[in-house]
Amino acid sequence: MLQKISFMLIGALVLAAYAVPYLVLPSVETWHGSFLFWTLVGVFVIILNVLATSDFDGDTK
Repeated sequence: MLQKISFMLIGALVLAAYAVPYLVLPSVETWHGSFLFWTLVGVFVIILNVLATSDFDGDTK
C-alpha cells in the first residue's frame, strides 16, 4: 500500500515540477523561485523513492 501511494505521489510531483514553474511562477523574473521549487521536489522524490523501494527484496519467487 505504501509503495502504491509513494509512486502516485512521485507522479504528482513530476507533473507539478513541470506545471508550477510555468503556470504559477511565470511572473517571477528571476529563476530562483523555480530552482528552489525543483530542488524541493527533487528532495521529496528521493525520499519517496526510498519509501517506495524499502519493501523490495531480492527474493523473486
